[in-house]
Amino acid sequence: MKKWIGILAAAMLAGCAVQPMDSGSGVANTQVDSESRQRARAFTDLAGAYFARAQYKVALDELRKAIIADNRFGPAYNIYGLIYMELAEDKLAEENFRRAIELDRSDSEARTNFGWFLCTLGRYDEGLEQFSTALRNPLYAHPEQAMANAGLCAEKKGDLALAEANLLKSLKLQPDNPNTVLKLAGLHFRQDRLMETQRLLGRHAELAPPTAESLWLGVRLERKLGDRAQEAAYGLQLRKRFPDSNEARLLLTGQYE
Repeated sequence: MKKWIGILAAAMLAGCAVQPMDSGSGVANTQVDSESRQRARAFTDLAGAYFARAQYKVALDELRKAIIADNRFGPAYNIYGLIYMELAEDKLAEENFRRAIELDRSDSEARTNFGWFLCTLGRYDEGLEQFSTALRNPLYAHPEQAMANAGLCAEKKGDLALAEANLLKSLKLQPDNPNTVLKLAGLHFRQDRLMETQRLLGRHAELAPPTAESLWLGVRLERKLGDRAQEAAYGLQLRKRFPDSNEARLLLTGQYE
């Protein structure tokens, strides 16, 4: 889950600025921000910053203050959902994502996060439906996030054609996103499209520093291509840069598949 947290966090932080809508009528609340709404937004923004640094207890404290200030501020429940997802409190995560969406049915950021949560539980069709609903909102500021997450969800489901289609759509909107480039490279590797994998790995290297995931993919790619020197180079970087990673453990135990 954490390997894709960059997109989730970006969606969450963008969601903090969303104005909730009335859950009964779906009509935007026309009231100018009250003092309580402003306090709720400020506490939610702080919670988002603490969440991004994995300081979950402090983030939860800030969210409690936000809810006390305004218990109808949807973005606060969205971040609650993200935190509980990270803490593996699935019931609480789902309740809070649903509350965020209930308060603002057009909150595509919350739907994108909820969709990914559902996919991590193996509820792929439900997750994909949340992404589709998020993308039907013409005012969604970050559709590439929903497309990328839909791609990963479809890959988990085993629908590789749908996964590729969504990742390509995401890259069309945001061609320099290194996470999406790497995910597409991994998908192509799974499809045994080795030259395309190699090209995308090179593109990832141009966009961002290496990660444990990218180096491990490089090891396995070059092993398949038969380039032992390049395989060893990737492996050396992986052991030196990320010695405690799961990828380094797989390398040391020879679990290449």
